[in-house]
Amino acid sequence: MRSTAPTSGLVHLALPKGRMQENVLRLLGDAGIRLTFDKRGYRPSISLDGFEAKILKPQNIVEMLHAGSRDVGFAGADWIAEQGAELVELLDTGLDPVRIVAAAGPECLENGKLPARPFVVATEYERLARRWLDANGHDARVIRSYGATEVFPPEDADCIVDNTATGATLKANGLLIVDEVMRSSTRLVAHPRSLEHPEKRATIEHLVLLLRSVLDARRRVMIEVNVPAASLEAVVEVLPCMREPTIAPLHHEAGFAVKAAVPRADLPELIRAIKERGGTDIVVSGIAQIVP
Repeated sequence: MRSTAPTSGLVHLALPKGRMQENVLRLLGDAGIRLTFDKRGYRPSISLDGFEAKILKPQNIVEMLHAGSRDVGFAGADWIAEQGAELVELLDTGLDPVRIVAAAGPECLENGKLPARPFVVATEYERLARRWLDANGHDARVIRSYGATEVFPPEDADCIVDNTATGATLKANGLLIVDEVMRSSTRLVAHPRSLEHPEKRATIEHLVLLLRSVLDARRRVMIEVNVPAASLEAVVEVLPCMREPTIAPLHHEAGFAVKAAVPRADLPELIRAIKERGGTDIVVSGIAQIVP
């Protein structure tokens, strides 16, 4: 296995296989980056100049990035932490958020807590589990699981450390969350040496710009409103726009059209505030990308 990043100008991109793949490919597509898959589906061609791509399991992506055979790739923060990989985080996409938790059945708990006696923990996250056990002073033996960790208790383990998005699988198996080890989401990360290569760095930074423009756009909407001249400043005052709103005069001096990209989460109260300040004919539309 290589121990340093490839030195050619071509950027070697790792894309995730499995549950993360759909959201990552949609993010790339929304940024205008097209992927064309070969028959086996592991080496898609990519429309963005300067890149070649390979599909790998997220755990392997972390390994390949750490080793330097891949320059940049998408991986969960949980597996980056688990493998102790020395990588540079370029972007937290916020996609596929999960929690890494400790969970146990009620029969293994004492007053709702893990027992003071020695116990057994099953997990795919050996490093994270041991770190959590040490931090909390637990006396436990860790056994490695290879998927379906939730089925270990109570016969084969007292407790598990596993990832969960909703907690539904844990609940279905009669397990209660007793602690949170960490939170994770899909990150875009790079091998440090790849960023020291000027040509690669410029290519990677362009990718980050495109992806961030989509993520920023997903958090905002475009709002357009007609405002009488007397109400203009009152309406502009409540608009949480990125810099300054776009303002244009209406026909026959009927007032102004005001346009701004605003946080999607603020929309319900913002519409109320605009109406109270004299705004009319409010139009809300989606945004594909925002490039500062």
